[in-house]
Amino acid sequence: MSYVDERSAGATRRGAGELESAALAVLQSAGSAMTPAQVRDLLGGDLAYTTVVTILSRLHAKGVLTRLRSGRAYSYAPVADEPGLAARRMRGVLDAEADREVVLARFVSVLTPADEEVLRRMLTGQENPDAG
Repeated sequence: MSYVDERSAGATRRGAGELESAALAVLQSAGSAMTPAQVRDLLGGDLAYTTVVTILSRLHAKGVLTRLRSGRAYSYAPVADEPGLAARRMRGVLDAEADREVVLARFVSVLTPADEEVLRRMLTGQENPDAG
């Protein structure tokens, strides 16, 4: 996939959110910390090194990535796996709302019956009867 300058004829530019998601996916699949140059290489295309540094710095500021000094640069790694990141996003949405009870009630009201059962078992501390 190629990221190109929006000034190029017929080119499309990805938004910061899309680039953040792509960079995070690269880091999660790597299994180890990576430098911005390594992330850029795996993202491919004409993405500027400074753009990758900005994306990784923003993800670090959001608490999604850890950052360690690696020579003159930093190396970055996710702080959680996919389910952990999804849980952080859900918590962020909940924290941003004034009436948590209403948000939680609306969330539960749109769960599938299967998800509702999983949540019920988790809240009561029951094991999954289908497991094992």
